[in-house]
Amino acid sequence: MAKTEGTSAAPAGTSPLDAGTSAAPAGTSPLAGILVADFSRVLAGPLATMTLADLGARVVKVERPGAGDDTRHWGPPFSATGATYFESVNRNKESVELDLSDPQDLELARELALRADVLVENFKPGGLEKLGLGYESLVEENPGLVYASISGFGSVGGRDLPGYDFIVQALGGLMSITGAPDGEPGAGPMKAGVALVDVLTAKDATVGILAALTERARTGRGRRVEVNLLSSLQGALANQGQAYLGAGVVPGRMGNDHPSIVPYQLLATGDAPLAVAAGNDGQFARLCEAIGFPELASDPRFATNKARVAHRAELVPLLEAGLSTASAEVWQDKLTPLGVPCGRVAGIGEGLDYAESLGLEPTISVHDRSGTFTGRQIRHPITWTPPLPPRTQASPALGADTADVVRWLRA
Repeated sequence: MAKTEGTSAAPAGTSPLDAGTSAAPAGTSPLAGILVADFSRVLAGPLATMTLADLGARVVKVERPGAGDDTRHWGPPFSATGATYFESVNRNKESVELDLSDPQDLELARELALRADVLVENFKPGGLEKLGLGYESLVEENPGLVYASISGFGSVGGRDLPGYDFIVQALGGLMSITGAPDGEPGAGPMKAGVALVDVLTAKDATVGILAALTERARTGRGRRVEVNLLSSLQGALANQGQAYLGAGVVPGRMGNDHPSIVPYQLLATGDAPLAVAAGNDGQFARLCEAIGFPELASDPRFATNKARVAHRAELVPLLEAGLSTASAEVWQDKLTPLGVPCGRVAGIGEGLDYAESLGLEPTISVHDRSGTFTGRQIRHPITWTPPLPPRTQASPALGADTADVVRWLRA
């Protein structure tokens, strides 16, 4: 077990974070008093536990001595304090180095699990069971434990398959409907620009954990929650999945086009693409009027959405001819007040600036344990009324809380 210098041990049920500038006042955070033992790494598990931490839970992250979570080393890019990948999903946590192959450290890990309200893990299915940290072993002594397991392909037939977001996007069908269609430049299957399946799985895990905690408030007993990347992806296929199941339609790659709505896609303007989403006939009519072709709205080929879908190839060039007379920015400024949903394709920075201009406060400032500002992060997206003070502790240094937490566990 790695040794670190610490301050006085945190009392049972409290966190060293509660003494810092980031902690919400006692009783104001929805999950205040909830202890989470975080045995997860990389993205899906850590994002779920960071969500719980943002909501007020105390999260103790168990990491390998000397190495820690894999994503501590995933870079570039690196900020002044570490890998931005790791920092994106590990704020408001405590870090404890424990070697689970060492009997003494394993005993401490078990004690942490037995005190926890929630345990989150993404070991290979069966991995923690071999260490005496499986659900059935722990629930005998901690019947209120909510035990969340995250895997790539479940704990039955896919238990031995490695769970990587990129592979699941391929095997689960998402790539088959993402990317340019055959015959167009850049045609071929395409992954999403972020590890979307990991993010979806983290959201599903969080929902399951919160539901189990709600049930525990009534019954006093916890529950095991299992999620996997493949099921979370397929649960998010929405209309595309149901098109296959309900109508036998095999969706394909359509680039930025929509299978059921036209226009709902990128359209060329005088300088750059414009995203246009005319979801009903009224919006379409206003679009046609604005671009100087009002007659399109009454043309039998385009008068209804069903007709527009059937005649997509004829309609799009006509719309783009009208839009070619001005820039994307000009059209956004003109069409938005008319109630025609549209927007330029922005970079991440521009998107954050836009959210800021709408008063959405998309980012928070985070601080280290001394209260020193270390940078900005995307804030948790929920807005609360009455407002809740955000928890803004930067991600912990590896093993920063080992000494404090070990003293607490041995007390």
